[in-house]
Amino acid sequence: MKRKFSDRANWRRILRRSYSCLALDGDEFRGLVTFYRIHELREPLWKEYDGRRLCLADRGYLWMQHFPKGEHFVVTTMFDDKGRVVQWYIDVCKTQGLTDQQVPWFDDLYLDVVVLPSGEVYLMDEDELEDALRQGAVSNKDAALARKTAGRLLSSIRNGRFRYFTLSLKHRKSLMERTGELSES
Repeated sequence: MKRKFSDRANWRRILRRSYSCLALDGDEFRGLVTFYRIHELREPLWKEYDGRRLCLADRGYLWMQHFPKGEHFVVTTMFDDKGRVVQWYIDVCKTQGLTDQQVPWFDDLYLDVVVLPSGEVYLMDEDELEDALRQGAVSNKDAALARKTAGRLLSSIRNGRFRYFTLSLKHRKSLMERTGELSES
């Protein structure tokens, strides 16, 4: 299992970035929200889905992560330099935590759900979960948790009840004001 940190301090692609983290405790959301703004990078990050290439990281892009309290997933909303959603990337995780420096982290359980603004949904990395299980990197219990969580997420998305699509847009607008970021031009 790999521990992933929201500040991506070791991401060598990025040359200059800004980062902030806010705790929210409201009716709609309880947990942490982080902002990772890319100012300069070595080269853009591209991903291909069904033959279509998407740019996931470039100058001016914003990655906003929701760490919902008590859940086994973390939602990353990737916005382009114009403020449009590129994709929602949902990491299934065993647990979440906070470093002494107040940086949120999660222990990744390999399975990911990707949702594009077009409505396309992808379950990713099932093979990685199976490999980790065979190699003893995760237990049967952890693998079952990953599958159950991914199934719950997919069901929620298909039934139109996954609230992070609208929350990400709402939080981006309101929290950027609180963090002092200027709106994109």
